[in-house]
Amino acid sequence: MRSVNNSAASACRGRRDNGEPPRRLNPAHRRRALELLASSPHGATKKLLEVAHGFDTDMIAGLVCAGLAAEERDVMTAGGKTIEVVRIRITEAGRKAIEG
Repeated sequence: MRSVNNSAASACRGRRDNGEPPRRLNPAHRRRALELLASSPHGATKKLLEVAHGFDTDMIAGLVCAGLAAEERDVMTAGGKTIEVVRIRITEAGRKAIEG
């Protein structure tokens, strides 16, 4: 099931969650994020991108809004608890962006 979360939707409307205009994507950070996503056949969870790799929510939302990445929500059961996981995957447009 694919859906856009509030952060991505806000970025696409031209506002960040705090109401400020979105920051421009740093080309080096964008490329690093896209290369990371391209190297993983199943993408990466949003939380992993934020915590382990240091990408902020606005940058991830910007990739989704620009069509370079897609956001999918999965519901999983772990340890008897149902959790929602947001997975980010590179799109064909994202692959083309890092090729050229």
